[in-house]
Amino acid sequence: MSNPTVDKPKLESQAREPRLWMPERVLFTPAALDEPWGQQILSRVQSLNLPVEELPRNRLTGLRGEDERETYNKSKRTLAVVTAPPSAFKLSPIPPSADWQFHIAEGCPAHCQYCYLAGSLSGPPVIRVFANLPQILDNLAAYEQAGKATSYEVSCYTDPLGIEHLTGSLATCIRHFGTRENANLRWVSKFDGVDELLDLPHNGHTRCRFSINAAPVSGRFEGGTASVTSRLQALRKLALPRSKGGGGYPVGLVIAPIMPVDDWMTHYDRLFDQINEALDFDCNLTFELISHRFTPGSKEVLQTWYPQTKLDMDEAKRSVKRNKFGGTKYVYEADTMKRLRRFFEDEITRRFPQGRILYWT
Repeated sequence: MSNPTVDKPKLESQAREPRLWMPERVLFTPAALDEPWGQQILSRVQSLNLPVEELPRNRLTGLRGEDERETYNKSKRTLAVVTAPPSAFKLSPIPPSADWQFHIAEGCPAHCQYCYLAGSLSGPPVIRVFANLPQILDNLAAYEQAGKATSYEVSCYTDPLGIEHLTGSLATCIRHFGTRENANLRWVSKFDGVDELLDLPHNGHTRCRFSINAAPVSGRFEGGTASVTSRLQALRKLALPRSKGGGGYPVGLVIAPIMPVDDWMTHYDRLFDQINEALDFDCNLTFELISHRFTPGSKEVLQTWYPQTKLDMDEAKRSVKRNKFGGTKYVYEADTMKRLRRFFEDEITRRFPQGRILYWT
């Protein structure tokens, strides 16, 4: 990586308008409308001329269709503005990504056929946004340790950038963490609408990451998302110094889910070429490497959501991994994992000597 240049002819020629999800229904519970932040979201939604429904009670109903596929389609077109339940204020650790996770929303507008949320969130996969954001942020201070940097992941149950034009919640989180001396925010996305984030006073306390993959994976399994090229363009904007018109953020790449598709080395090598082109300057860069895995529960859900999927979830080709709670996960066999890990770690070390690999899993 060398000195930054603002103009990238090849990248610019491929740039498009940001990929913005627009729900067909926007539901507000009475409790959400009682919150000042809920009113702010209402103003945003109304400015986009989206249809708003004020619910009579603090319950979401009428989201199910005649079968699971119809329920999925109906839910994925719905934004529900609600208040976070009391359980959301008791944080859970989320290693190796961060010390703690917190949630500003649940559900994602993308259509990834390997979706990590399948089986993790109960009920129809409607996108729920929390209207009591100030209280959620105030609660985080209780988890900070004096004199020790504490990291918080906000992307476990949603893609915060994918709904940012509707909520403004991610920008508010970035501003909040910019004022915290020993707290750091981490978020990851497959969308690309970052322009409103570039001038925020983040003070280096937010790491912006994008999930990317090789063309056979992203092109086949990541519906409704921005292209990998557009994601890397967005990453470039965020990483460029303020003096060059960028955001000056620490950034990261989450390569996930890594799959040994046909000719996988060639395809991932091309992905590294794209990264090199986008980040042709020195920046604070990390890598997180996650191989594909699934659980019996997630497989069952995914096959109802995407009955025609070509995603390989053959248990006979996998090894079983059990967690301390007795849960079962299917991962690649040891030899495959070793080959994948060696390739990625060697290529990243060679191509991005200033980048840091945070973990492989």
